[in-house]
Amino acid sequence: MRLFDSHAHYNDEKFSEDREFILEEIRRAEVEKVVVAGYNLESSIEAIKIAQTHKNVYATVGISPNDLDTVLELEKIENLAKEKEVVAIGEIGLDYYWNKDNKEKQQELFKRQIQLANKLQLPIVIHTREAVSDTIDILKNQIKSEKTGIFHCCPMNVELIKEAIKLGYYISFSGNITFKNAKNADKCIEIVPEDRILIETDSPYMSPEPYRGQRNDSRRVIKVAQKIAEVKKKSLEEIAELTYTNAQKIFNIKD
Repeated sequence: MRLFDSHAHYNDEKFSEDREFILEEIRRAEVEKVVVAGYNLESSIEAIKIAQTHKNVYATVGISPNDLDTVLELEKIENLAKEKEVVAIGEIGLDYYWNKDNKEKQQELFKRQIQLANKLQLPIVIHTREAVSDTIDILKNQIKSEKTGIFHCCPMNVELIKEAIKLGYYISFSGNITFKNAKNADKCIEIVPEDRILIETDSPYMSPEPYRGQRNDSRRVIKVAQKIAEVKKKSLEEIAELTYTNAQKIFNIKD
């Protein structure tokens, strides 16, 4: 069996003391590939450094809606995105949970980074929180992502997932689908076609049950795969393989 953690943050300071140990340990847990996601200039640089020094680790670069202060650094993000380890622009998107007063600036930054992804022919990795209608409106009516992309740590919103699938996007599930209070989790998993589903940890966040509240890492992505297997009535091995293959496809990664 092989697993692909499609979104993790080993560039986070929570891994500063044992990053090398964890990246070695995840191999023992059959996690063969990992994408380390950037969310501002500094974290994007770090993601590339980690990818350059670890086999089968890849990077994304971008500015998240919670890092608008770095918008002037988009030119630097573009230069970083040309590194061979970079497989997507992200994480980018809209977040009205933390920021309600700068919606227009968030939307402008989102669109500019989609334009960048199109210029470089890369997919995008989308963060959306309490901004479903505006996210879909931008993707559907304002600017098309030519290589589509991924809704990472996808909200448990049936309509969002239906619209995202229509637009050609992949849906990535994290540990939140295992939470006991997760609403609509089973329904959301059910409606995602097998060729559009991905698994991730969003490490060090979103640790699945029974580890909720603890620091997360890629060894626990198997818990996400197990939940999907249960809902889809497939074996764990089948879900591991199809999510691995899907991640390779959207990120254009070959064995």
